[in-house]
Amino acid sequence: MAELLDPKRVRSLAGRIGLRPTKSRGQNFVVDANTVRRIVQKSGVGADDVVLEVGPGLGSLTLGLLETGAAVTAIEIDEALARLLPETVAELQPGNAERLRVVAADALEVTTLPGPEPTAVVANLPYNVSVPVLLHLFATFPGWANGLVMVQLEVADRLVAGPGSKVYGVPSAKLAWFAGADRIGTVSPNVFWPVPNVDSGLVRIVRRDPPPTTATREQVFRVIDAAFAQRRKMLRSALSGLFGSSAAATGAIEAAGCDPTARGEVLAIEDFARLAEQLSTPVS
Repeated sequence: MAELLDPKRVRSLAGRIGLRPTKSRGQNFVVDANTVRRIVQKSGVGADDVVLEVGPGLGSLTLGLLETGAAVTAIEIDEALARLLPETVAELQPGNAERLRVVAADALEVTTLPGPEPTAVVANLPYNVSVPVLLHLFATFPGWANGLVMVQLEVADRLVAGPGSKVYGVPSAKLAWFAGADRIGTVSPNVFWPVPNVDSGLVRIVRRDPPPTTATREQVFRVIDAAFAQRRKMLRSALSGLFGSSAAATGAIEAAGCDPTARGEVLAIEDFARLAEQLSTPVS
């Protein structure tokens, strides 16, 4: 079994580059090898996979993924961490070093990757940008089919929420365009350094085709954003800006087979797609 990071080694690596973890970049590093192996096991990643990891940090999860025989492409915004990661892998898992590629960049700005297209995404996503990053990875790299991400527990619950849930909202609906998602575990703050003040959740993701529609993804997402901008508003009021008036919105909503007095929180992604089709359809 390959060597993974422990608390002592994590602090030693941080000291080597003078790293002081910052909240602005959501830097909380996993220091427990058992947690890493649990995440990797639940991800189902194997030797045939090319894993895309965002925010590898000091390499805790990276080492666990490489241990499976998978290739790993890691995107790291912190240049010092990006330089250190290959050195860490070479020291602890020299036989696996050739299967690691590191991209020093902001994941939200990455549109191409070196090497083969990723088949899976496994990541401890920075809390402050987890949802935008996840949606960007879906839109930009269509080849990956499965994923497991660790995010703040509150975010995990939002990602997997279904229509009618109190926490169902923009993240839930937009993720549903790309994939199905389930929360499959929680992670204690105590396995991180520094220790965050929230639990984390593990979200399993399986990509699926979007609902059949003549609307574009951008149109559907515009409707989702408008529907939840003031989530207590009825749809006819929430969508009046998109359709030009409350009356026009009412006609479009009815044409889409929805209730104008309902709220966005009860609509499934298929409903939003039908509403988006009305954006380019004259309402009589």
